[in-house]
Amino acid sequence: MGLALVQSRALLGLQAPNVTVEVHLANGLPSFTLVGLADVEVKEARERVRSALQNAGLEFPNNKKITVNLAPADLPKDSGRFDLPIALGILAASGQIDSARLAGHEFAGELSLSGELRPVRGALATSLALRSAGVAVRMVLPPGSAEEAALVPGIEVYRARHLLDVVQHFLPASGNAPVEPAGDGFVRLQASPLRAGAPEADLADVKGQAAAKRALEIAAAGGHGLLLVGPPGSGKSMLAHRFAGLLPPMSVDEALESAAVASLAGRFGPEKWGVRPTSAPHHTCSAIALVGGGSPPRPGEISLSHHGVLFLDEFPEYARSALEALREPLETGRITIARAAQRAEYPARFQLVAAMNPCPCGFFGSGQRTCRCTPDQVGRYQGKLSGPLLDRIDLHVEVPALPADELLQAPPGEATAAVRERVVRARQQAIDRQGQPNQALQGQQIDTHLVLDDAAARFLQAAATRLAWSARSTHRALKVARTIADLAGAIAIAPAHVAEAVQYRRVLHRGAA
Repeated sequence: MGLALVQSRALLGLQAPNVTVEVHLANGLPSFTLVGLADVEVKEARERVRSALQNAGLEFPNNKKITVNLAPADLPKDSGRFDLPIALGILAASGQIDSARLAGHEFAGELSLSGELRPVRGALATSLALRSAGVAVRMVLPPGSAEEAALVPGIEVYRARHLLDVVQHFLPASGNAPVEPAGDGFVRLQASPLRAGAPEADLADVKGQAAAKRALEIAAAGGHGLLLVGPPGSGKSMLAHRFAGLLPPMSVDEALESAAVASLAGRFGPEKWGVRPTSAPHHTCSAIALVGGGSPPRPGEISLSHHGVLFLDEFPEYARSALEALREPLETGRITIARAAQRAEYPARFQLVAAMNPCPCGFFGSGQRTCRCTPDQVGRYQGKLSGPLLDRIDLHVEVPALPADELLQAPPGEATAAVRERVVRARQQAIDRQGQPNQALQGQQIDTHLVLDDAAARFLQAAATRLAWSARSTHRALKVARTIADLAGAIAIAPAHVAEAVQYRRVLHRGAA
């Protein structure tokens, strides 16, 4: 008989609660029982572990009653991440490795039938959670997962390619491995420096559209949401796909948070490290795909856009439930997914860039083609977007179609790098003044940092009264004015800054603020 304890971690949102894998071997009718609220993938570990141990030349105790408990029992466990700790627990309980030497280590990894270790999702999120909790452990992970986890500074991460690589490291003092370790053994990885990637597309590719480019610059500098309205082919998507290149470089903490969410969804790659994400889900996506959900809860597109850009093309074509679910995250920067059995919270501090046609045919208000839609059709189409949702988008910008001669003869526009320099300078001015971008200011912070002179205050008050703005619209126009002043290098918000901000609070043709 033998008892062994091996430490691992479960995934619950961005949290990584500790899981103790308890393995007990006893005499009796041979069996292999796995308990502890395990999902189907975890229960299938019994066959993977059995085959991996036997094919690696290790002894599997076929004549014993094997009980594996994943504690705590009320915490749901999923995925194949517990294969490696279960295998090590069996080896420790049967005396093939030194159970005392497992202390201070945490293991995760899926086993192939031959004993090769396969990557698991959420390695970076687990490593980040350990750093946040101040837990000092050595993480042992498969290739792919180990490189992810090693991106977090201050975490000791080891990579093992095969089960035998791990066994060799934890043999008893007098023990010998029955087979030579495969791969490059037990390797400690070093943290990788943050390298900002270059934007794939340049703003210089977009000809004309000076007003829309100015709006993109303001949105990037202040962290504001943006709605582009114009006929088909006017350049809305081109502008949106170049927006992420205007944003300031990510800090290490921002890169870690963004990568941790991508790791949870299994969508992180080394080439994405330090690059602001741009998510562009199709307009047929569901509300759960957009904001997250499922059982167990998984992050949605808004969380995968954390510290990046969420681009919603054909904005009115999304399901009403999906669009309305954006309202709270746009205000709070977080999304809480509550289910009967569990609750998960994900970050969602994204910049929304939405694009839409003004009507079903796309040419309402166009000077080049006649609109075929009736006023009732135009009203129904634009009415798909609720007032509260539009109220939360700071900049509403018209993107008109360019005449053919202007399109063909216009010189290249200003490059992304030049605009980005101004954005970085303005964003840093806001950070130095208040510790966060202008869009994130709330409550008393608005009164403290967004002070208007008398002339600017009168102008804003007159505009808010004439256009029947809500308090949110007034505050958002004030934040945009502060960003315009930062781009101009001004200390105070002048009437000219307020005037430019006011023009961006139009909502299509309906006259609402």
